[in-house]
Amino acid sequence: MQKRRSLHCSRTRAVVARAAIAASLAACASAPPMPSSVPGDATGLTAPTATTIEVVERDWHTDICIRSEDMDTSLARVARDFAGARFFCFGFGERQYVVGRRHDPLTMIAALLPSKAALLMAALRAPPAEAFGAANVVRLAINAAGRDGLQTYLRESLETDPNGQPVILGAGPYPGSVFYAAVGTYDAFHTCNTWTARALRSARLPVDDTVLFAGAVMRQARQLAGVTGTPDAAAGSP
Repeated sequence: MQKRRSLHCSRTRAVVARAAIAASLAACASAPPMPSSVPGDATGLTAPTATTIEVVERDWHTDICIRSEDMDTSLARVARDFAGARFFCFGFGERQYVVGRRHDPLTMIAALLPSKAALLMAALRAPPAEAFGAANVVRLAINAAGRDGLQTYLRESLETDPNGQPVILGAGPYPGSVFYAAVGTYDAFHTCNTWTARALRSARLPVDDTVLFAGAVMRQARQLAGVTGTPDAAAGSP
């Protein structure tokens, strides 16, 4: 009897451990197929600077934020209902977990396998450093080629209907946020942080896009900020 109880507890702990890992991954999602525009080089570090972007860390999750003036015509379609917003932040999440708010163990374990993803867009009037805390935000300077590459990546991440309109899944978790259907799938090896890293690569920044966790993304972002001499996000936006 003691042996059976021990075995049962061991199995239970294993399931709980897998669920905990899956939960951290479920809040994220995998990248869509990498856009052809992603070169994996460092040309985004070359002058002149065209704009700045922000990388945001929220617990185990990361987002990437762009300025409203850097939303091209296609991306402007998701911004038109947010007059006055100065920044738009994008991040991936497991669709059932973040949109359906299904946080049961089976859903979390299923997050380890390829499944549908969602893109959360948040419109901000204040700079990301004010919204999320300066300690959680890194600002990076990019040139025109990097800006164009990032626009392409974001555009190709949005699933569209037959009329070319982004597919809305529902309202986000807080005012000014919307869930959109995302292109591609998520799994244990392609998390929201992988997607964010690929977004940085699309901006022509030399980052490792095989990362899984937020800390790895933020370390690289801070290193790049040091290389480019980008003003700290805490200083506010010009």
